[in-house]
Amino acid sequence: MAPWQGKWAVVTGASAGIGSAIARELAAAGTHLVLTARRRDRLDDLAARLHAAHSIHVEVCPADLAQPSAPAELFAFTSGKGIAVDLLVNNAGFGAHGAFREVPVQRQLQMVQVNISAVIHLTHLYLPAMLERRRGHILILASTAGFQAVPYLAAYSATKSFDLFFAEALAEEVREFGVSVTALCPGATSTEFQQVAGQPDSSFRSPESPDKVARVGLQALAAGKSMVISGARNRLMTQSQRLAPRRLVTSMAAKIFRPNR
Repeated sequence: MAPWQGKWAVVTGASAGIGSAIARELAAAGTHLVLTARRRDRLDDLAARLHAAHSIHVEVCPADLAQPSAPAELFAFTSGKGIAVDLLVNNAGFGAHGAFREVPVQRQLQMVQVNISAVIHLTHLYLPAMLERRRGHILILASTAGFQAVPYLAAYSATKSFDLFFAEALAEEVREFGVSVTALCPGATSTEFQQVAGQPDSSFRSPESPDKVARVGLQALAAGKSMVISGARNRLMTQSQRLAPRRLVTSMAAKIFRPNR
């Protein structure tokens, strides 16, 4: 975590799960933090604990990235405080499990806003200063779901495919300017994702801890990797999918994720 000691990082979705774990890892390495999520009480509690434990500066900026105005408001917050952001962690995101026709369209459009539009907007806002300084890092939370079509998580897997390919493409664009971009692809992780998405236990197997996923992502970003899959089992799974017909992979995923009737 040496690249960010004494520097500032923005972490979205920092109130729980992988975002909170990333914030803790960075704080332990001496990184100053801007934490954002919807729940101010959780952010304030995390900020107080990290400041007390590691004597870092922590700013809290509550924001709902489902609102199109939120990225600009977050950028105005950091700009107004004169904070030069060296690390942007696009972690916020959520899923919605169920048959596409039965998941409310507004919920799915909010998912696209958080998982895709906010990622584009925040990256577009913070990247120029990194390019000018010829220094910076961007971590984008994708998923192993981004490597394949996932029935009953159709919109979610599509958003994570976008995050994966966006990160890998952008990484090549900005590498020559000293900026690193990494797509972090976890599989099942012990967070609130399953509860929020309404995903059944039968499709949620052998979850990793958010702390482990956070370390894998930050280490890959520091090493300049454009993509990393957390967990040997997940790496094997994504590699084996490439050897099987896509229709077969999608059919198998449908059997795993089909809602209980």
